[in-house]
Amino acid sequence: MEEDILDTPEELLAKQHRREKKELQGKIQGMKNAVPKNDKKRRKQLTEDIAKLEADLNEKQEEDLLQLPSTEDTVDGDEEKDEEKQPRVTKAQKRRDKKAAQEKERESRIAVAAVDNLLGVRHQEGLKLAKKLSQRQLQIKEIASDGHCMYRAVEDQLAQRALPGLTLSLKGLRSLTAEHMRDHADDFLPFLTHSSTGDMYSAEDFEKYCNEVDHTAAWGGQLELRALTEVLKRPIEVIQADASDIKIGEEYDGAAITLVYMRHAYGLGEHYNSVECLKEPANEEDGSATNESPFSD
Repeated sequence: MEEDILDTPEELLAKQHRREKKELQGKIQGMKNAVPKNDKKRRKQLTEDIAKLEADLNEKQEEDLLQLPSTEDTVDGDEEKDEEKQPRVTKAQKRRDKKAAQEKERESRIAVAAVDNLLGVRHQEGLKLAKKLSQRQLQIKEIASDGHCMYRAVEDQLAQRALPGLTLSLKGLRSLTAEHMRDHADDFLPFLTHSSTGDMYSAEDFEKYCNEVDHTAAWGGQLELRALTEVLKRPIEVIQADASDIKIGEEYDGAAITLVYMRHAYGLGEHYNSVECLKEPANEEDGSATNESPFSD
């Protein structure tokens, strides 16, 4: 106890900061344990949440340091120091109360700024995609964000084209994708690794992965798109705002199934949408409308 009384404000604050960092690490470990390692979407959101918590703590501790009393406030003499010990405790409590109120207000500002920033980034991404698509007489067709978005977007594209033998439901697309991946494991298994260790999937891991593709709302990515293009025997094109468009299955004939990949569509991150003909597209020369379908083979 005597040691604590004799600690300088700087030493006391350093101890407080070490304790706060230790508590944060415990909280972060608990958050990590609560999210399955194979849940890519939630693990990505977890990484962002952890980064925000660490940044907030760093900012808070930097502000703590700025609030320390200057050396000019130090009173010389043993008697004067003893007299000021009790008032210093009171002032410290007042500073803590004031700091707590400031921290609450700051967190509120951060939350508002985060929403504004997300909307700003999303808005800019939407503008870029709209420009790219309009050049091809296309526009985004919104797809629900429920974990099935990639498959729903492909389902919508097939329905728009009404191609013989290619009217498949969401469940059918998932089942065909999983079945194809199982039947061609050598083409897909080498690209699957555990995010926590970097180790390649075992045969058992791969079977579990395929079961999730088949029976859950597991988010689909490039591996599943590769399987789908081989199942459907048609190319699949993915349009992006800030990167070159991706075309999978160029060895197949016919017009490509066209999807839109959005990195900032929702708070959780990545999302796939479908496309449809631009409403009342205009010719560049006279502004007249055209009804020619961009999906024609």
